[in-house]
Amino acid sequence: MWITIISLVLSGTIAGLIYLCTRFLKFGFVRRLAGERKAVRRLLGLLPILLFVLFCFIDLVDSIIVVLHLMVFWIIADLGAFIVRRILRKSRRSASGEKDKKAETDAADKAKAAEGTETTGKETKKYRPYWLGIGVLLFTTVYLGIGWYLAHHIWRTVYDISTEKNLGQEQLKVVLFADSHIGSTFDGEGFEEHVNRMQEENPDLVLISGDYVDDRTKDEDMIRACQALGKLKTTYGVYYVHGNHDKGRIGHRSFDYDKLVAELEKNGVVVLEDESELINNSFYIVGRRDKSEKDRKPISELIQDLDQDKYMIVLDHQPGDYDAEEEAGVDLVLSGHTHGGQLLPITRVGEWLGVNDRTYGIETRDKTTFVVTSGISDWSIGFKTGTKSEIVVLNIKGR
Repeated sequence: MWITIISLVLSGTIAGLIYLCTRFLKFGFVRRLAGERKAVRRLLGLLPILLFVLFCFIDLVDSIIVVLHLMVFWIIADLGAFIVRRILRKSRRSASGEKDKKAETDAADKAKAAEGTETTGKETKKYRPYWLGIGVLLFTTVYLGIGWYLAHHIWRTVYDISTEKNLGQEQLKVVLFADSHIGSTFDGEGFEEHVNRMQEENPDLVLISGDYVDDRTKDEDMIRACQALGKLKTTYGVYYVHGNHDKGRIGHRSFDYDKLVAELEKNGVVVLEDESELINNSFYIVGRRDKSEKDRKPISELIQDLDQDKYMIVLDHQPGDYDAEEEAGVDLVLSGHTHGGQLLPITRVGEWLGVNDRTYGIETRDKTTFVVTSGISDWSIGFKTGTKSEIVVLNIKGR
């Protein structure tokens, strides 16, 4: 599947660059600089490709995202302009009742002005501003600027949940976060600031639902982030399950998963790998291995020896085992992985492909409540246009 997705993205990027080069030639300053020199004009038309290559050295993935958005918005704008021209021509013909070629030519010139079409005089050429292109560039800048803010600013999302089971207290306050991908949108110091916000909630529990680090996380950032978790003051502690990125798949980082676990445990974080923990003799935290692990246990096996009368919170990085978890009768399942859908219009592509059972939010099936968080960061994409970054606060009220 990933090979297909990557192939489609690369093909779209190449097509997008070619298309943008043809649009770039419409700008008045390009025509003015090139004049009648076709070779110079073609060379200037390659500027989008040159800019793309330069920005790839800074951030390849985000450069691709920008190109794809520009291509889509420009195609939409071109189609819109074409439709408007057709409507204007028909309305003018209908109003005059005759086909006046000169009037038609004048109307076409005005309609194409937004596209930077040149008009020729006997001695001079006047290049009109390419308003459509300027508009697309401005719109894309604002649109992706908002997406950048949605990815880098972290909101607070609150869910109130109730249960008939006894929690050992009237209300259990849980802070959930996932997909910090440390080193992507913030480093170890930035993560520490987010931990301080979590502390302000005075939580009973802090739960980490995978992808704590990334394939490119620096050793010093990982260590500082773990130390930040060690400073959290909670009633029952901090619990963690790994995600598909935590073990490192590309090999670009200087530490392995064992060192990550050692640092987490050194700072008081409980690491659960197909294990459960009974807390305050009142409720369980069940931590599952990631779905990508071939040897992970089924949920039914994980809870078969647990007291079914006690509340069960399951940490499962990928939201892709809802049927089994519902059938097992666990009370709450907390996931991440999807980044809340990340980008419009492909927010629910994981559900369409049957990979994920849910992309974002809260859902109750029978007696089981499922929550998927959009995460506090991103893997490699610096924009979120289909969602926003968040920490989740769960107020669980018991009997």
